Amino acid sequence: MSRCLLSSSNQRFIAAARPASQRCVHVAAGKGFGILKSPIKSKDYWNGREPLKMLPVTPMRPVPPEIKRPPYADSGKLPSVDRRPQVHTSEGLVKMRAACKLAAEVLNYAGTLVRPGVTTEEIDRAVHDMTVARGAYPSPLNYGKFPKSVCTSVNEVMCHGIPDGRPLQEGDIINIDVTVYLNGYHGDTSRTFYVGKPSANAQRLVEATEEALQAAIKLCGPGVPVSAIGAACADVAAKHKLTVVRDFIGHGVGTVFHAAPEVLHHRNMQPHKMQVNQTFTIEPIFVEGSNKVKMWKDDWTATTIDGGLAAQCEHTILITPNGHEILTVA
Repeated sequence: MSRCLLSSSNQRFIAAARPASQRCVHVAAGKGFGILKSPIKSKDYWNGREPLKMLPVTPMRPVPPEIKRPPYADSGKLPSVDRRPQVHTSEGLVKMRAACKLAAEVLNYAGTLVRPGVTTEEIDRAVHDMTVARGAYPSPLNYGKFPKSVCTSVNEVMCHGIPDGRPLQEGDIINIDVTVYLNGYHGDTSRTFYVGKPSANAQRLVEATEEALQAAIKLCGPGVPVSAIGAACADVAAKHKLTVVRDFIGHGVGTVFHAAPEVLHHRNMQPHKMQVNQTFTIEPIFVEGSNKVKMWKDDWTATTIDGGLAAQCEHTILITPNGHEILTVA
C-alpha cells in the first residue's frame, strides 16, 4: 500500500519534503492538495468507458480478538511515518519472510477471483477471510479509517480504491494491493490484473509497469542509492511514452506499515543508500496521460484527471549482503 505525498486539508497524509517550486495546488470540492505539474498536455482517454463513481461501502469486517493487531487497528488513527529504516535481526527476518509470503499467497488467490461480474466487495471479503484464517490482520483495515481489508483500484484509479458493489467488466484492469500483519510484521505487495481480454493500450501499460518494477529491483543491493530506483522507473516510462505518478511512493516496511526511506519512482536526488537486512517496497504507478491526481471525497481514492488508465505493481524487497531478495513471492 503506497504512501502518499498529497497534502490534504484534513492532514490525512503527511506531506513529504519537496521544494515548493516543484508543487502546484489543485482545488477540488473545496479541498486543496499538492501535486506536481504533468509534463503531458491533458486530453480525453475515456475511449467510451464510463467514469467510475463512488458507491456505498459496507461496514468494516470483524477480526477475531485473538489475532495480533497493529497499533492503529482499534483507534483508526493514521500513524506518523517512522523516519528510521526497517533493518532486521535474524529473528525479525524470519517473521518478515513469513508475513511477505502470506501476502503473496493472498494476492495470488485474490487474482484468481478476477473476472467479469465479480465485485471488488467480493474480492475484499475473500482477502479478509483468507488473511484472518491464517492468523493475520489485514493491514489496510482501519488504517487512517480505511474501511476495507484490501485496496482495489480499477481502470483510472491510481491507488487506494475502496472495494464496493461495482461488478468488474470485460476489458477492465484492476490493481489489488494486499498487506498483511503477521506476528508483528507487515508484508506488502500488489499487482494489476486483466478482467477478460485487455485492450492493446491496457496491456502495454501493465507490461511496462511490471518492466519498471523488475528493472528497479535488479539494481538493488548494499550501498546503492535509493534514487537509482526512480531513475530505472523513469527510463522505462520514457521508453514506452508513459507517465510516472509522482505523488505516491514506496516506503520502508516491517514492524511498521510505512517507514523511511521514501522510494520515489521518478528521477530524484534522495541521499539515502540501501543497507543490509533493510526492507522496503518498490511500487511504481504508470498512467497513459496526465499524472495529475483527482481525489474523491472519501479521502482515499486517487484517480487520473483525464480518464487515462493507471497500473501499479509492487514487491517488498530485502537487501542482502550480495544483492537483494524479493520477499513477496509464493
